[in-house]
Amino acid sequence: MLITLDEAIPYWEEAFSGLGEIRPFSGRNLQKEAVRDADALIVRSITRVDASRLEGSSIRFVAAASAGIDHIDLSYIKAKEIGFGYAPGCNANSVAEYIATALSVVASRRKWILKEKSIAVIGVGNVGSRVERKARALGMKVFLCDPPLRDRTHDPKYENFEEVLDADFLTFHVPLIEKSPYPTFHMLNGDILDRLSPDQVLLNTSRGAVFDNQELKEALQENKIEGAVLDVWEDEPQIDFSLLDLVDIGTPHIAGSSLDGKIRATEMACKALHDFYGIPSPWTGDSLYPDPVIIHPGKECTGQDAVFSVLLQAYNILNDDGNLRELAGIASQPDASKGFDRLRSEYRFRPEFRHFIVVLNEQCVQLSVIFKALGFQVRQSAVI
Repeated sequence: MLITLDEAIPYWEEAFSGLGEIRPFSGRNLQKEAVRDADALIVRSITRVDASRLEGSSIRFVAAASAGIDHIDLSYIKAKEIGFGYAPGCNANSVAEYIATALSVVASRRKWILKEKSIAVIGVGNVGSRVERKARALGMKVFLCDPPLRDRTHDPKYENFEEVLDADFLTFHVPLIEKSPYPTFHMLNGDILDRLSPDQVLLNTSRGAVFDNQELKEALQENKIEGAVLDVWEDEPQIDFSLLDLVDIGTPHIAGSSLDGKIRATEMACKALHDFYGIPSPWTGDSLYPDPVIIHPGKECTGQDAVFSVLLQAYNILNDDGNLRELAGIASQPDASKGFDRLRSEYRFRPEFRHFIVVLNEQCVQLSVIFKALGFQVRQSAVI
């Protein structure tokens, strides 16, 4: 078997090398020649897979080691009877942990109490449902917006977009869809921004073009909204650094880049290939997970401050923000774009919260319910 595979897929050698010949390629530079005589193609989210790349090839199977599949022309894949697999939900918990940390940073900077704030989760699938749980763990009032899900389930808890626009935070977890009864391309646009207030914060970890980035930039410049957290950007990797200057937190499309999420994505793509070809015993990455790490809340921290202290120790989102802002000083746009891709491809995958043990003293032991709901292991310190 000849497998053409994105060389940036984590642990691809361990997962796929025993299956045949591997032909690695750079994610944004897949050439037709690389797939012409290949049996299978394994990609990440940055490689468009359609007729322009597959027509005339011998590809029988395509897998995406990613949760999203808007880069895959599924109609073409189906018409050509090509097998397909991907990794739905692989990074959902990672994104939810990113959101919990970002909310804590935004609240800490403004001296806000999250228990007094509301959040609208827009898109309540694999990611959004986990964000809901994290937000409730933080004590927030949660609104759920998912009109397609409401249509399927007839459950009134899923509200329409217009009904949740008053929430203090709006966080988006939708696929990028241009043509459908519920399009999401530029879902956040000038008309919607004009309906928001100067004390609201927007978060986008879905796809860059779900937000009209130019309209968002103007809204931030004119103080129409309080702030924004962006992990995804229009025209990646050629992002608008003048927009980055205006947001609270800006990161290079790494919200889903936990160690756990990346291992799961490779496992799921590998299993899909095994299932298609009837090969037993797909690879698992169980041996790659680290030993648990002990975390103590800051000595002077109680309540929300203690939670923030732990979150930032488990995942210092400010480091990712700072690394992206360093690219703003690069004079050449091509060099800055390469830098954006480098931050993604060379990202040091962070362990999810389940790999941390939070040790609480008597002063903070009441927070154990919150930490457990956020995904941490919890232990009470011994009384001396």
